[in-house]
Amino acid sequence: MSVRAMICGCSGLELTADEEAFIREAQPWGLILFRRNVLAPSQVAALTSRFRDIVGREDAPVLVDQEGGRVQRLGPPHWRKYPAGAAFRQMFGATPGHREALVRIAARLMAEDLRALGVTVDCLPVLDVPVEGGHDVIGDRAYGRDAETVARFGAAAAEGLMAGGVMPVMKHIPGHGRAGADSHLELPVVAATREALEAADFAPFRACAGLPAAMTAHVVYTALDPDRPATTSPIVVGDIIRGVIGFDGLLMSDDLSMKAPAGSFRDKAEAASAAGGGMALHCHGGLTEAAGVAEGSPILSGDALRRARAALACVRVSPEDFDPVDAWAQLETGLAMIA
Repeated sequence: MSVRAMICGCSGLELTADEEAFIREAQPWGLILFRRNVLAPSQVAALTSRFRDIVGREDAPVLVDQEGGRVQRLGPPHWRKYPAGAAFRQMFGATPGHREALVRIAARLMAEDLRALGVTVDCLPVLDVPVEGGHDVIGDRAYGRDAETVARFGAAAAEGLMAGGVMPVMKHIPGHGRAGADSHLELPVVAATREALEAADFAPFRACAGLPAAMTAHVVYTALDPDRPATTSPIVVGDIIRGVIGFDGLLMSDDLSMKAPAGSFRDKAEAASAAGGGMALHCHGGLTEAAGVAEGSPILSGDALRRARAALACVRVSPEDFDPVDAWAQLETGLAMIA
């Protein structure tokens, strides 16, 4: 069966007849969920199951942004409220090793929540390193203010997810922390030197380059490619992400319905594919936009297909033994250390 290099969204709590027809025809690789798609465990499980029935692939990935803090699509009353990434560095009295362990525990708990619903991919960890003066679109989503802390904690989060049979997606490669604007609303332009970018922004991604998947940043880096954001830049994708950083996993765009990328939705998808991106991500849920993305997204083949298959190996594993009650008690003890 031919699978399109695309991840789509949907508009509500269940797929409409038109959405089902689109998914059946377009055959997107995966589906991404947002708060508009989430009400209760049985409803989410039915939605993920229906998507897989339509595409005819039992392992078709279903994604979500479940970071904790202000980016958490599943929350109370049915799911736990998780801390933002910054909370772990604010646990005064905890050793660095203890903090890393708690990051892993939180991610393992998230994986437990998600697998029960048929959600097999979490767009986490955030490996961006914020700098003074950067937009707070990253802010407390970051694990630290230095590359080493971000890399260590990000690796721990990825380990926790994979231990629960959930694929991690590191974001936003090669780094969104310096951006002075929110790419949801406009195109950020970063004027830092290549040396500064390599020393800080690229470092966590280089340390975690063995992870299975990553999401690109809709950011222009003038020292790398002054004309195109990373998502649509062959220079950034080929020379930096695949070369300097050394990432050979599945690469997906950030949401193409954000304001930063220019052009029609077909143009955006074609540009991301031409740059070497393996998967076009469209989150909005509108079928007119999604149809444009589908038109601009190729059928998965070659290296993109190889990387997608390798990434899916994470979701085929049996989760390790785990006591969620004990894990949550450990996490709560750590959170009590926040001054």
